[in-house]
Amino acid sequence: MKNKFILKELLVVLFLSFTVLSCEYDVDVIEELSVDRTFAPVGLTARVRNQTTVELNWTVRNNVDHYVVEFSADDPNFATVFKTIEVQADELPVQVALEGETVYSIRVKAVSSIGLEDSKWAIVKATTLTEQLMLPSQPGDIKVNEVILRWVPNSNVTQIVVNPGEIAHNITAQEKIDGIATVTGLTSETSYTAKLLNNTKIRGTAAFTTGIDIGNGILVTPTDDLFQKIADADSGAILVLEPGDYTAQKGLVTLNKSITIRGLRTYDKPRLKVNFSLIAGAANLSLIDLDLTSDTGTNTSVITISGASTNYGEILISGCNIHDFERSLIFANASGAKVASFTVENSIVKNVNTNAGADFIDFRNTHVGSVTLKNSTFENCSTGRDFVRIDAASGQSGTGLTTNVLIDSCTLYKVSNTVAPKRILYVRFLNNSSTVRNTLIAETTAIYTNQAGTAVPTFSTNYYFNAPSFMDAAITSNKIDASGTIADPGFVNAAAGNFKITNQTLLDNQVGDPRWR
Repeated sequence: MKNKFILKELLVVLFLSFTVLSCEYDVDVIEELSVDRTFAPVGLTARVRNQTTVELNWTVRNNVDHYVVEFSADDPNFATVFKTIEVQADELPVQVALEGETVYSIRVKAVSSIGLEDSKWAIVKATTLTEQLMLPSQPGDIKVNEVILRWVPNSNVTQIVVNPGEIAHNITAQEKIDGIATVTGLTSETSYTAKLLNNTKIRGTAAFTTGIDIGNGILVTPTDDLFQKIADADSGAILVLEPGDYTAQKGLVTLNKSITIRGLRTYDKPRLKVNFSLIAGAANLSLIDLDLTSDTGTNTSVITISGASTNYGEILISGCNIHDFERSLIFANASGAKVASFTVENSIVKNVNTNAGADFIDFRNTHVGSVTLKNSTFENCSTGRDFVRIDAASGQSGTGLTTNVLIDSCTLYKVSNTVAPKRILYVRFLNNSSTVRNTLIAETTAIYTNQAGTAVPTFSTNYYFNAPSFMDAAITSNKIDASGTIADPGFVNAAAGNFKITNQTLLDNQVGDPRWR
């Protein structure tokens, strides 16, 4: 039976072979495809850049004179075409500015250069984000009870709404032309968000904090004795410093009480040449909108925790420029002491801890509940030492206390970079956690940590440039950021302290200190 089937298959093959060989081909081989219309674009992509600009790209074909691109807003059927442009091949990729918060259907066709019909449409979609027509504020725009807001002149806008409070300002015809309006009825020392609207569509946002209403605060001028003003102040007092140069009054301020020392204006910071030591009684310290430097040649830290067996509350550095201190930003070796939190926000810290005598943020025998660094820039800090050091404080580590570290939206440039491998997170307190997100680290040999006692950090959306060790699993005990990205941020002038980013991908992902985006 098996041989019978084989014989049948063989006969079929022979018959087909005979049929093919007996046929005569009298048709020419087709060497060129004859078409009457241009081929449609292929590989069409649409990416949103800078919130509302859509970048289009596609594969260029031969014999195309130009391309026609049509945009339809919130309308997949192109019943109404919002915008039409012509694009030459050498203009790709092309960026087109559109309105925000809109789903755009986009179609592209090729127009022939050899007389063929236009191609069929290639179609893609893109959803734009909230627009940003708001312009940066200028010195003096933000006052105690009102704010001047600026946007791109002649934009289609109808209203500004400020929250909290749902404070509405209807934009006049002249304000629309000028791109400037004043919103009144605000409360002092309050964080607000303003939305610029065209009817219901958001065309820009701005966040700001209103100025200081001196109220019960103590106004200090450059001609006053700053040390005496601090000594005379009650616990919890707010000293408000007028702009100016206070550096002739230099030295250590020893605090045995809670106090806030702040500049009167965010854009004109008073210049001080002091550092601080906290002893028993100084529960809280806030340094806000100040320019701080050290007395030349003194091996001092900015803040020192000196009171043993003392409980401290919140220590805050906000909106400050701090530079040229030879030792730590904060040094805490007071036995049995506890600090609830240490926070640095919206600040620039440069050339701090340059003598390798300590670490940048240095907690040894003192416990700290949380260390938070956000929206700040750290340049040339702790070049030969660790960046954040939190030791297993004797008598406190392992007792149920915890330590948490957060680095969020910061730019770190040449920190812990001259001795390899120094650590960004040298955390040995028994119960600890660390998170690093939206941060840019450049020009350093540092690693995150190689310590068994440092819990594996949580990483998200971090970028590295000339800082390879953060992702190098070959380094012994290295705890790496496997989700990180290596990319050149394109700093405008890092040598001059200008870390403005020009790399579009980093801008899109909102990486680093927001002041440089």
